[in-house]
Amino acid sequence: MISGYQTQLTPELQDIALKLADVARAAGLDFFDTIFELVDYKQLNEIAAYGGFPTRYPHWRWGMEYERLSKSYTYGLSIIYEMVINNDPCFAYLLRANDLVYQKTVIAHVYGHCDFFKNNYWFSKTNRKMLNQMANNAAAVRNLIDDIGHDDVETFIDVCLSLENLIDIHSPFKANPKPKHDEADHVRQKDPPKIRAKTYMDSYINPSEFLEFQKKKQHEETLKVKAFPENPERDVLKFLLDHAPMPSWEKRILQIIRDESYYFAPQAQTKILNEGWATFWHSKMMTKLAPLAESEIIDYCDHFAGVVASSSGSLNPYKLGVELLRHVERRWDRGQFGLEYLDCDDPKKRAEWNKETGLGHKKLLEVRRIHNDITFLDEFLDEDFCHQSKMFIYDFDRRNNRYVISGRDFKEIKKRLLHQLTNFGQPIIKVIDGNFRNRGELLLRHDHESTDL
Repeated sequence: MISGYQTQLTPELQDIALKLADVARAAGLDFFDTIFELVDYKQLNEIAAYGGFPTRYPHWRWGMEYERLSKSYTYGLSIIYEMVINNDPCFAYLLRANDLVYQKTVIAHVYGHCDFFKNNYWFSKTNRKMLNQMANNAAAVRNLIDDIGHDDVETFIDVCLSLENLIDIHSPFKANPKPKHDEADHVRQKDPPKIRAKTYMDSYINPSEFLEFQKKKQHEETLKVKAFPENPERDVLKFLLDHAPMPSWEKRILQIIRDESYYFAPQAQTKILNEGWATFWHSKMMTKLAPLAESEIIDYCDHFAGVVASSSGSLNPYKLGVELLRHVERRWDRGQFGLEYLDCDDPKKRAEWNKETGLGHKKLLEVRRIHNDITFLDEFLDEDFCHQSKMFIYDFDRRNNRYVISGRDFKEIKKRLLHQLTNFGQPIIKVIDGNFRNRGELLLRHDHESTDL
C-alpha cells in the first residue's frame, strides 16, 4: 500500500500476471515471487523520485527529482510505464492509466527483470531485503535529525552525496584481504650497516649498543617511508569510514550512502543487458509463448516501436540489448561460433553458415548469468552485428555547428562504446595519500582512461 491508496491489482490483471508467470517459468525463467501494485502517475513519480522505493531518508533532492519527473510527464516528454525493485520478493509498480495491452507487456517485461536480478552474477552480492533496509535507513536518519538538527544532518548528507560514486564497483567480488600482522612481522629488516673490521676487532668497533641503535633507526625510517594507504584505494568512502576522524552520527550517514551506492551499482553495470533481457522476453511472450489477440497486435507493435526507437544524441539500451541478444541466439542456433567459424573470411559463407546446433536458448541463459554490459559487448558485439545494425561514430562539427557522422570503423566504434561504459562513464578516482603533507588531508589521483573530470 502506498500513501493510503488502494494499489491491489484488479482480478483481471491478477489473473494475467499469474498466467504470464507460468509461461515465463515454462520458458526457463526463474524469479523471486513478484508483488504487483497498481498506482497512478503521481504515485509512480513519487516512487521513481525515491529510486524505486516507497520511502527514503528525508532530503531535498527527492523533491527536486519529483518535480522533474512530474513536469516531464505533464509536457509529454517522458512516461514511466513500470518500475521494479531488486528484492526478495520483487515489488513492481504498474501505471493505472495503461491500457490492457500495455499492462500485459509490462508484466512480461517485469518477469524478465526479476529473472535477471535473481540469476545475474553482478546482482548476487546485493541486499535482497533492501526494501526493509531502506525503511530502516530512513528511520535512522530521522532520528539523527531529531538529535543533531535538520540543517547539520542535511548539510552532511549533501557532502556524502557529492562523493557517492567514489566506490570500487568490483570490491564485493574480491577476496577479503588477509589480516595484517604487526609491523615487526611483515616488514623485513635488513641487517644494520657495520663498520668494516677484522674479526678479532669487530666486537670493539661494532659494539652491540651501536648495532641496536642502527637497527632501531633503520626501523623508524622504514615506517616513515611506508605509504598510507599501501596501495591506491579506489573505495574512497570506505577509506573515509575507516580512517577519517568523524563523530558516530556522521559515520552512520556515510555508511548508509555507501551501502545504497553499492546496491544500485549493478543496475548501472548491466543497464543494456538487463533492459535487453527484459525486452527480449516480453517480446517473445507477447508474440509466441502467450500471443496477444489479433485486435491487440497493432497496439503492441506501436508500443514496442516506441521502446526500441533510436534518437539522435543518445544510446537506447533497450534496442542495443535486445538486438544483440537476438544476434547471439541466432549465432548459437546456427552454430556460428568456434575457431572454424571465426577463421572464415568469406562474408557470404559466414552469412549462410548454419549447422543447426540449436544452442541459442542455452547460450542466452549463460549470458544472463555471467555478463555485465562491458563483458557482454566486448564478447558478442562483432563486426557482422555492427554492419547489420548500421552503427557509426558521430562528432560535433564546429563548422556546421551540428553533430555529423565521423566514422564507421568497427574497432573504433567498439572501443568508444566500451570507454563510454567503463566505470559508468565517470572518472576513476583513487586515494594515494591519506595524510598528505602531514595535514590530515587526502591526496586523490585521477586515473585518466579517456574520461575527463
